[in-house]
Amino acid sequence: MQEQSEKVILPSGKEVKLLDALTFCYDISDTEYKVLQSVISKKTITEDELVELLKLSKASVNRSLNKLVSLGFVVREKSQSSKGGRPKYIYKAVDSEILVKRIQEDFKRCAEMFSNILPKTILSALSS
Repeated sequence: MQEQSEKVILPSGKEVKLLDALTFCYDISDTEYKVLQSVISKKTITEDELVELLKLSKASVNRSLNKLVSLGFVVREKSQSSKGGRPKYIYKAVDSEILVKRIQEDFKRCAEMFSNILPKTILSALSS
């Protein structure tokens, strides 16, 4: 994923970042975005490695990973070296081409939904 410094200028003149769009569509926080970027860049990573890398609490990283797994952006796999006790997991991002395509399709679907309600809303306002 590109750095979030890439901006899009909306018709209103407001500049928005990819994070803003991801927050709007998926309710992704800044922390979740940083975790996603790290998982993508590292290919495979553990929760403990993310805690160390990002200097975040284990709970914060865990919540972020759970959210990204539930969204289907990250895959959790049980570590082969996990012995007894709590299982250890390795996290991997979904293939980047698949992830980009999925997000593009979701953005298109959101735009279509708004496009579909726009005429109804405008016409209902005019008839009031």
